[in-house]
Amino acid sequence: MRKLTFCLCGLLLAAPLLLNAEPAAWFQWRSKANGSLACSQTPLGPGWEKFDGPYRDARCKERKLVK
Repeated sequence: MRKLTFCLCGLLLAAPLLLNAEPAAWFQWRSKANGSLACSQTPLGPGWEKFDGPYRDARCKERKLVK
């Protein structure tokens, strides 16, 4: 019983740390073939290079503050 109480207290204390996650940032990617831009959270493949970011939205309009 004592171990269970200790575990529950530990989980309650750790919960705010576990719930403090935020979504992944968005980046602008530039095509190496024709220079067109795309907005994505993940690399688009070998034909693309990271161009600008991070952003908060999927249209790459709102800059994300880096901590």
